[in-house]
Amino acid sequence: MNMKKKPVAKSRSGHRQSARPEDEGLPIASSFAYGFQHVLTMYGGIIAVPLIVGQAAGLSPADIGILIAAALFMGGLATLLQTLGLPFFGSQLPLVQGVSFASVATMVAIVTGGGGLPAVFGAVIVSAAVGLLIAPVFSKIVRFFPPVVTGTVITTIGLTLMPVAANWAMGGNRKAADYGSMANIGLAGITLALVLLLSKVGSATISRLSILLAMVGGTIVAVATGMADFSNVGKGPIVAFPTPFHLGAPTFEAAAIISMVIVVLVILTETMADILAVGEIVGTKVDSKRIAAGLRADMGSSLVAPIFGSFTQSAFAQNVGLVAVTKIKSRYVVAAGGVILVLLGLLPVLGRVVAAVPTAVLGGAGIVLFGTVAASGIRTLAKVEYKNNMNLIIVAASIGFGMIPIAAPTFYDKFPTWFGTIFHSGISSAAVMAILLNLLFNHLKAGNSENQSVFVAGTGRVIREEDLKCLADGDRFEGGKLIDCDGKEVPVESASTSEH
Repeated sequence: MNMKKKPVAKSRSGHRQSARPEDEGLPIASSFAYGFQHVLTMYGGIIAVPLIVGQAAGLSPADIGILIAAALFMGGLATLLQTLGLPFFGSQLPLVQGVSFASVATMVAIVTGGGGLPAVFGAVIVSAAVGLLIAPVFSKIVRFFPPVVTGTVITTIGLTLMPVAANWAMGGNRKAADYGSMANIGLAGITLALVLLLSKVGSATISRLSILLAMVGGTIVAVATGMADFSNVGKGPIVAFPTPFHLGAPTFEAAAIISMVIVVLVILTETMADILAVGEIVGTKVDSKRIAAGLRADMGSSLVAPIFGSFTQSAFAQNVGLVAVTKIKSRYVVAAGGVILVLLGLLPVLGRVVAAVPTAVLGGAGIVLFGTVAASGIRTLAKVEYKNNMNLIIVAASIGFGMIPIAAPTFYDKFPTWFGTIFHSGISSAAVMAILLNLLFNHLKAGNSENQSVFVAGTGRVIREEDLKCLADGDRFEGGKLIDCDGKEVPVESASTSEH
C-alpha cells in the first residue's frame, strides 16, 4: 500500500502544527525549558512521599536519598510512557507522572505495622497488577462523564490542591520554627507577584515561562536574604543508578495487598479525572480507548516501580494547572520533563540543586497553578445546561462533598479504614458523588418531573413586568439590536446614560 504522510504545517513562530493540539512540536531548547518548569512544579510533591515513608521506616539519610532518586527515575520513565506511549500504553497527553500521594497513609501504616518496606513493595506490585487488569473496565465509564461531571471534578482538583499551595507558602515543614512566618509567606508573595507581572509582559515566550522565571527570581531573593541553602549540593555522589531491590526483595502480605488495592482504585479514579481534565484544557478528543491506555501506563509503571525502590505512580494534578497557565499543550514538552526527571534520578547532584529551591517559592507559584485548574473546571461548568434539570444540585452536592476532607481532615477518622481511604481524597469524593448523582438524575430518569427541585426554580430566565411595559406588539430583538414592529431600530441606552 502506498501510504502518504499527512503534511505538517508550521506556525509563524516556527512550531510544527498537527491535527491534535498535543502533537505540536516545539524547538528542543524551548521544550526542555518548559519541561524544566513542569519538573519544578511537581518536584516538591514527588520527593515528599519517599521522605515521609523513608522516615516512617527508620531509614538512614543515605537510604532515603536512594528512595528519592528512585522516585525521580521512575517518575521520568512513567512520564515518557504516558506522553510518548507504546501500543496499548500511554494516553499521549501532556501528563506528568510521579509517586502518588494517595498511597502515603496506607504505606506508612504497612511500614509501621511491622511489614517494613518489602511488604509495601509487594503490595504495590500485586495491586498494580490488579489495576492493570481492570483499567479497560474503568475506561468504559467515560460516557458517564459529561461536562457536569468533568467540570465538577476539575474544579474540585484545583480546590483540593489549594491547601498544598498554602502549606508550601508557609514553609512546607509544620515542625519548623519558621513555619508560617512572615518571611516565608512574604517570599511566596514575591514569587506570586512575579508570576503575575511576567504573565502581563508583552512577550509571549516570557509570559509562558512566567512560572519558571518567577521561581528563579524567588530563589534569587531567597539567596540574597539567607532563606536558601545550597551548601549541601556538593555532598553525596554525583552519579548513581537505582539498584534493583536495594532496600529488600518484596514480600507479600494479604492485609497490605488488600489495603493497596483500595488505594489503586482511588488512583485510577484520580488519574482518569486528570486525563479528562487535561483533555478538556488541551481541547482534544479523549475516548475510552485513550483513557484505558493512560490507566495502563499508570499501572504498568507502578508494577515496575518497586524493582527500583519506588511506589505507585499516578498523574500529577498540579501539572495539569501548568498546562492551563502556559497554554503549552505539547506532550513532547512534558516528555522533555520526563527526560529531566530520569537525569535527576541518575544525577543526584542535580536533584540536590532543585531540592534547594525554597518550598515557599513553590507555594507562591502553586497558588496560580492550582487556582487555574479550578478556573478551568468552572469554565467547563459554564457549558452545562441548568434549565429544567437537576444539574445545579449535582454540582453543588458534589463540590460540597469533595470539600469535606479539605475543611475537616479528621472527618472520616471514625469510619471503616477502606471507606476513609477512598473518601479522604476530596477528588475521589467529588468524582464518586458526581458520577452517582449524574446516574440518578440524568440516566435513571424514572420518577423525574419538570422542575423537580427548588434548586431548579431559580435557574430559568425571569423578566420583570415593568421591563415589558415599554415594548409594543411586534417588537423583536435581532443581532444585538431592538427592532420595532415597523422594522426600525430602537436606541438602547445604558443605565448610566439615562441618569445624566
